[in-house]
Formats: sequence, structure tokens, C-alpha cells
Amino acid sequence: MSIWLNIFYPPPPSAFVAAMSVISCASLAHSGLSEVRGRHLQYSKFWNTGRPSDDARRACISSRAGMLLLYTPALASAAASFCVLAGERSLLLGLALLLHFFKRDFEVLFIHQYSGNMMLDSTIPISLSYFLSTVCMIYAQYLTQGVPEPAVDLKYAGVVLFLVGIVGNLYHHCLLSKLREKGDKRYKIPKGGLFRLVICPHYLFEIIGFIGVSLISQTVYAFSFTTGTVFYLMGRSYATRRWYLSKFQDFPKEVKALIPYIY
Repeated sequence: MSIWLNIFYPPPPSAFVAAMSVISCASLAHSGLSEVRGRHLQYSKFWNTGRPSDDARRACISSRAGMLLLYTPALASAAASFCVLAGERSLLLGLALLLHFFKRDFEVLFIHQYSGNMMLDSTIPISLSYFLSTVCMIYAQYLTQGVPEPAVDLKYAGVVLFLVGIVGNLYHHCLLSKLREKGDKRYKIPKGGLFRLVICPHYLFEIIGFIGVSLISQTVYAFSFTTGTVFYLMGRSYATRRWYLSKFQDFPKEVKALIPYIY
């Protein structure tokens, strides 16, 4: 318990935050397991992985519109957080969330190259998840106002990890965008950066960024959400590597899914 109190703020007297801490982690971990089992959230290269007869009856939207729908509500909630948050740690958290989702929308509009659509029944729950997790993280931080700080202050280490994560993620997204000329919808084996070691370095840096957010926040909810995100991205990266192995005979077998030399 003493170690717990050294690192985390005490759990707030809020049944909503406690429930969402469990739900966020469990639902994301379940989604990661579903990816491993071949039941994918239908975006990016997995957008049309359902049965053709089922997909024909389901609504889809363009990938650009779908991606904007994923991130913009969370961006708006992060921007609104400055109306309620106060104090250095809280403002750093709000700024990190704002930068994260602003970068996401910027990439959607100016960096990503698209080759398919998004199923609306995958887009809506993902968008809702991002929005609710952002709101819950902000609310959990708001409830720490007036509460003594954890004995071990990790917020500056969190800022460093967040910046490493957001820059590394952006860099590898730029490498992915350069694989295809405009109008070319063919997938290719990514090269450059950490792609020589793992097929999803952008996921690895996203995890680093969210660990940074958790250290800035030091709330139980932030760590719970980050843990669930790790499990989801582990599953998604495993499925991505399996997809590349099935599509490209010359895919280098030594390239791992997410963690160099390990996984």
C-alpha cells in the first residue's frame, strides 16, 4: 500500500471513475485478444476483413472521414479540459492529450495515404472509446485537485516519454506515407527507422507516449487505460505481422511485431 501511495493518487471516491478504470482496461484487452483471434476492428488494412455477404449490408465511409470521426471528439474534449483543470500537473496532462489528438487529426488531413474505407460500426465505438477515455482521464485528474501529491513525482519523466512517443510515432507514420505514390493503393513492406526490427514501430511509440501520459497524470484511471492500450496494440501488431507474412513471401521473418528482438 505504501508503494501504491508513493506512485498513485488515492483512488477518488467516485464509482464512475472506478468502474471506467475496470471497463477501459478490460474492453481494450478483450479487443487485443480479438485481434489475435482474427476478429478485427475494421480500419486500415483490415477494413474489409468480414465476410463479403455481411460487408455488403453494412455502412462504410471514407478512411479520411472515418479517421477524423475517431479523433475529433476526443480533441474537442481535450481542448475543453483547460476550462476545468488547474495546476501544473493537470495542465500538462491537458496539453499532452490536446497535442496527441491534434497530431492525429493533422496526420489524417496531411500525411496518411488511404487505400480503403472504414466500416461505420467499427468507427463509432472506437470514436466513443477515445472520447470517453479522454473525458475520464480529465475527470480523474480534476478529482485530484486539493489532494496531496504522490511522494514520487513522475510528471517530468512523463513529459519526456510523451515527447519521445509522439515524435517517434509521427516519424514512422511519415515513413509509411512515403511507401506509395498518390493514387497507389498497393501495400508494401515498410522500410526505414525501426521497421527493420518491428512491423509496428508506430504502435511501440504510441505505447511510450501513453506511458508518458500516465506518468504525467499518476492517477489509477490513466494507468488502467494505458495498460488496456498496451494489450490492444500487442494484439493488433501481432495480427498485422501475420497479415504481412500472408501477403509477402519475402517478408523478413526476423522482424517482430512490436518489441525489437522479443515480440
